[in-house]
Amino acid sequence: MPLHDDVKRLIDGPNFAHLATVMADGSPQVAPVWVSREGDRILIGTSSTSLKARNAGRDPRVALSVIDFANPYEEAQIRGRVVEQRRDPELRTKDAVSRKYTGAPFPWRDPATSVTLVVEVDRVKYAKLPFRHTPGGTSA
Repeated sequence: MPLHDDVKRLIDGPNFAHLATVMADGSPQVAPVWVSREGDRILIGTSSTSLKARNAGRDPRVALSVIDFANPYEEAQIRGRVVEQRRDPELRTKDAVSRKYTGAPFPWRDPATSVTLVVEVDRVKYAKLPFRHTPGGTSA
């Protein structure tokens, strides 16, 4: 599914996402993740031994939410499938994404287990709500 430019901008920025996968018993599991993009596919770096990679290997259905770091009322809700667990022994994807979020290469180096989850998007909902984020402020 082609991604709208607003969704691409959210994914391309240093915005946190939450990835939901399905446990063996059918219950959801959610983890905060860094994300990047390859065309209209979403990339998530992880370890092949991580719970998210094991869950996606058994059941490829996933969901993501991405919010704008500067404006948490701008968001994308995404459903899709992990269509590939791409080996990343040189940590090229992880390093690029880590630089986007932290300005430095990924610190935990395990070439033997480094993989990139490649998500093919099935559905997307984008919203920009008319609120201002003013925690602790007074209500009008």
